Amino acid sequence: MSEQWIVGVDLGGTTTKLAFINLNGEILHKWEIPTDNSDEGQNITTNIANAIDSKLVELKEQKAKLIGIGMGAPGPIDNEKGVVLNVVNLGWKDNFPLQESLHSLTDLPVEIENDANCAALGEMWDGAGSGARDLVCVTLGTGVGGGVIANGNIVRGINGAAGEIGHITSKPFGGAPCNCGKSGCLETIASATGIVRLAEDEFSNAEAKGQLALIFAENGRVTAKDVFDCARKGDELAKKLVDEVAFHLGFALANIANTLNPEKIVLGGGVSRAGDILLDAVKENFSMYAFSAVRESTTLALATLGNDAGVIGAAWLIKNKLSI
Repeated sequence: MSEQWIVGVDLGGTTTKLAFINLNGEILHKWEIPTDNSDEGQNITTNIANAIDSKLVELKEQKAKLIGIGMGAPGPIDNEKGVVLNVVNLGWKDNFPLQESLHSLTDLPVEIENDANCAALGEMWDGAGSGARDLVCVTLGTGVGGGVIANGNIVRGINGAAGEIGHITSKPFGGAPCNCGKSGCLETIASATGIVRLAEDEFSNAEAKGQLALIFAENGRVTAKDVFDCARKGDELAKKLVDEVAFHLGFALANIANTLNPEKIVLGGGVSRAGDILLDAVKENFSMYAFSAVRESTTLALATLGNDAGVIGAAWLIKNKLSI
């Protein structure tokens, strides 16, 4: 029998990542297409189905090779019904029947899950969390996402909204407004946009100086990467910002771990590429606020799959569903 493939799909607001993945979690072919959210997102699943067919033609492979499509999508999801409950940047109306739509276009089994949960599943299957059945994955990107795995299973909650780590209230008084409608969410501090906001707040102070302030003066903006790069070089303002981010993130993760006692907490997303300068500071704060038994049993690590975590985790949905 020829090797079977799973299609992993990671749906984003601007780009959709696709991959053909074998049953060992290895990516054989991967590519991207733009996410067309016009016309209330009606073209999204059609474009994904067409992209899969086109790639098979390009590779001179038969569709019979594919055993299913696993897909990660942003927002809370009713996993049993295959419905995206609500999402702000794809154009879909509430309760969009994503599973049914993609199945009708491809005639393949389809499983869908929240994109952050897929990233956690990917790291559990073939990444930094490999071998751990109790795992928390935190994605630090434009926002802050989270996926919680307990005894090998995703924790979804009653309405599919479990694991919204980015919306833990981290600064209850005087916190910045969040896109979710609350204020002071962890996302407003520990995301890439949150870090930039913290920096820009400092630049409003005429006394701000150093390399980071110089970059802002020259370019009119800084990035989260600028903050970490300058902190490595000893810039005092940048170090202050990293300390603030690490405090809030370490404090939040300690309380999550005090509740769940996972074997591993994995930090992924673009911000995690800062590496040890972030991880070491987060570990220090985590150790300060974690219960002793948790501190001794839960380890923190950087994700290893990068942008591939979502498609690999999405493929795992099919592997798990079919018990293969």
